[in-house]
Amino acid sequence: QVQLVESGGGLVQAGGSLRLSCAASGRTFSNYAVGWFRQAPGKEREFVGAISWNGISTSYADSMEGRFTISRDNAKHTVYLQMNSLKPEDTAVYYCATQPPGYYCSRYGCHDVREYDYWGQGTQVTVSS
Repeated sequence: QVQLVESGGGLVQAGGSLRLSCAASGRTFSNYAVGWFRQAPGKEREFVGAISWNGISTSYADSMEGRFTISRDNAKHTVYLQMNSLKPEDTAVYYCATQPPGYYCSRYGCHDVREYDYWGQGTQVTVSS
């Protein structure tokens, strides 16, 4: 069992930045990859990015590449999503999720929700124009 808690969301003006955190407990943190997704009202959950268990490999959705950066601190059991140059269309609830230990996007792909086994409750990000 894994518990994930996202934090750091809020209201920001377009062009601003936010850093989201995903704190994990319940499983050896350094053994599993973590992904970020987002979901806007009335839309499907959308892949943002993912990071491997050792932090060496990352993957991003095309629309986030260059603006968003994922990192992790295994000593703190936390994964971060740094979001810069935010746009109103980035407004959504942001979720983190884990992959089973030892995997990195090798079954369905980083973008596919089936790759992930545990999810957090999400944190709201609102970008005003």
